[in-house]
Amino acid sequence: MTAHGASREALAAARERLDALTDATSVDATQLADQLAAVTALLDREVGLRRVLTDPAQTGEAKATLVQRLIGGQVSGATADLVSGLVRSRWSQPRDLVDALEELASIADLTAAQQVGTLDDVEDELFRFGRIVTSNTELRAALTDRKATTSAKVELLHRLLGGRAKATTERLVTRLVSAPRGRSLEAGLESLSKLAAERRDRAVAVVTSAVPLSDPQKQRLGAALAKLYGRRMHLNLDVDPEVVGGIRVQVGDEVINGSLADRLEDAARRMAS
Repeated sequence: MTAHGASREALAAARERLDALTDATSVDATQLADQLAAVTALLDREVGLRRVLTDPAQTGEAKATLVQRLIGGQVSGATADLVSGLVRSRWSQPRDLVDALEELASIADLTAAQQVGTLDDVEDELFRFGRIVTSNTELRAALTDRKATTSAKVELLHRLLGGRAKATTERLVTRLVSAPRGRSLEAGLESLSKLAAERRDRAVAVVTSAVPLSDPQKQRLGAALAKLYGRRMHLNLDVDPEVVGGIRVQVGDEVINGSLADRLEDAARRMAS
């Protein structure tokens, strides 16, 4: 989610509340994710409702009371309180509230994976699945076909991922395919990968090399990028024999082409300056 102004502040506060909630052992992060996703779907459908819940002319307390009346008996107390906190905040536009709910649902699922030690696997699987979708036009068409039923798409994903990927990966991808909300499948998968990396305070570097990198090369590249960007790096590795210069590194919007040796030397020079 790209938020601005009031929405950015509201989302940051909501993420802090979510972290506090999921730190409590009594809160089921997976259940929280499911319920937040259900509220997201509700507000995505009900345009009038989301306008009411983001109306600056209404008091925060009045909007929170409405939330409790609508969903209080259908979700856990933790979910109802989190959504109530969201509607008490100010939002730049109504859609931002729905985007925030969707992001919080994904973070809750990723937190559940982190709690059981599978977050690294989920990161890798999201990246790999994104690469498969990009390279397989028939699969992409099947998963994004507006004429196909949601149940057919979900069944296809289950055949592809069931038993082969972590449960969190399958849940996140299924939710994305079922409710793309105007995004491309590739953009949605990239956003999920970034959220997964943030769970461990790491940035994502997509590394495409002409030949597979050795373990020492991976370690050197990861260390150099971490020093350069000032945070830990998760390397998503891909192989493409046609890469010019032997390697291509993308961190966020920055793309670096050139050989591994040249890039490491450049990183060292920038650190020394």
